[in-house]
This record gives sequence, structure tokens and C-alpha cells, in this order.
Amino acid sequence: MRDDRDPSLRVVSLIASATEIVAALGFQRRLVGRSHECDYPTSVSSLPVCTEPKLRIEAPSREIDRQVKDLLAQALSVYRVDADALKRLRPDVIITQTQCEVCAVSLRDVEQAVWDWLDSRARIVSLEPNTLADVWADIGRVATALGAPEQGKQLVAGLQARIDAIAERARSIESRPTVACIDWIDPLMSAGNWMPELVEMAGGVNLFGEVGRHSPYMSWPDLSARDPDVIVVCPCGFDLERTRAEMPALSERPGWRNLKAVRTGRVYLADGNQYFNRPGPRLAESLEILAEILHPMVFGFGHGHTAWQVP
Repeated sequence: MRDDRDPSLRVVSLIASATEIVAALGFQRRLVGRSHECDYPTSVSSLPVCTEPKLRIEAPSREIDRQVKDLLAQALSVYRVDADALKRLRPDVIITQTQCEVCAVSLRDVEQAVWDWLDSRARIVSLEPNTLADVWADIGRVATALGAPEQGKQLVAGLQARIDAIAERARSIESRPTVACIDWIDPLMSAGNWMPELVEMAGGVNLFGEVGRHSPYMSWPDLSARDPDVIVVCPCGFDLERTRAEMPALSERPGWRNLKAVRTGRVYLADGNQYFNRPGPRLAESLEILAEILHPMVFGFGHGHTAWQVP
């Protein structure tokens, strides 16, 4: 396996979180290609794009949901991999994800693109993050593929230390508000996978979604009945501007103004695209965001206005 001293190592990342992992490990200069969603660090925007969506991402939430369902019902990935671009880039390592085909090109599509090359020897690293522990393991997997396992261990140790410090401080707070994290607005979905872990670590009581399981659909009557103290709206793939634009589908529902979180001004919009829905190094910042939202008198990391806002 090549190591960081080998300037010929060529890496293509087909998922935004993996691009962030590669950069955090100190290998950004080895990246030669990216997905259409890779935008952090911002300097990666100059890299060739190797994927494209098969759906209209500018469509309203409900229409995007319908398009995704139609594609998945046909056993199709919602993204398309550009095999010709990959062939031109000649990567040694290709990183993708199998956890969710809504978040990345499918492993099947990447394998097909590679198999089409008669002389390809690219190593495919497929990530599968369902929990925080899985994210740490994936960082180690990428580090190993890049020939830098020790750098992976150091990065994970640093991220865990940041997270543990917040969780330890939050455990001393007596008041723990109930929390609903909205992963999709129309139709309603709650946040699953690692999000329930982050809510609990930030000093909240998670009401919807289970650790290690995909984000489930939720009903409006259930949300109303459980009446959370805090609602965090962080749709997958949406930044703050897009989330604000989609909010009428939620805030114009009959009964919205009767919810406790609405009456007390504890509804928050958060950047789900840059933070909560990217299983990589910035999950540490995601925890910081949740902590200062839930307990502003205890935590203040300065993420307000840029990473989260009030409606």
C-alpha cells in the first residue's frame, strides 16, 4: 500500500463526508476527483466532478421524496457515476458509501464503472456509517487505504475527546429537554442513525428515531402528541436558506402554533447539509451546535447564525 510520502497516490471521493475525512487526514492534495456534492473544504470545488444526480434537486421536498422512491423502486441509484471521468483520472483509491443510496452513488455503480476498465487496479473503499462508532471505524478504514493508519487513530482520538468533553459537561445539567430532530419536512421524517446519540450527548432526550437505524417517517399526530420541548429542523442535503424556504410545508400545518416548542420559541433551523447528515469529522461540530441550542446558558461555540438560526 502506498503511503503519504508517495506523491503518485490518486484518490477519488464519491461522497462528501469521505472527502472531509481524506482532508482531515492530511491527504487533500491526493484527491483528483470528487462527487457533485463534495464542497468542503471549499478548495475541493476545483476538482473534476465524477457524479451527477438523476433527480431534480431543486424540486420541493415532497417531489424529491417521490423521485427518490421511484428510482429506488426500480433498483436504481439516485446518482449516476461518470465512468469515463473515473477512467481519465486513473485513481488508485475510490471511496464511496453503502449506508444510504440517497447519500451517495451505489457501490454497484462504482464497481461497474471500474470493471469496465480492462486494466483497472483501483481499490474501492465502501463506507457504511450507521452509528458514531461506525463513523470512527470508517475514518480508520480510509486511513488504512491511504497507508496512514496511525493518522486515522490520532484523528479519531481527537474527535472522541471533543465529543466526550461535551457529553461529560452535559451530564451535569439537571434539565434535559425533549427533542425532535426533523430530517425531512415533507413528508415528515425524523433523524436516525447517529443523531439520537448526539441529542443525548448534548443533554437532550431524543423522542424520535433510533440509533443505528435509517431515518424513519413520522406522523403529524405523533409529533403533536409527544409535543417536544425543542424542534431542530435539519433536512438531509439542505442548507439554511433551502430549509427556510421549505418551512411553510411544516409551519402552515393546522396546529403548528400550538406546539410547545413553537409557543416558547424553541424551534431551530440547522444546516443539515454541512453538519448533521455528513458522517465525518464535522459531527463534532454538529454536537457543539446541538449543545448550544439545547443549553445556551452552558454552551457557546459560536455556531449561531452560520450553522443554525431561529425561523
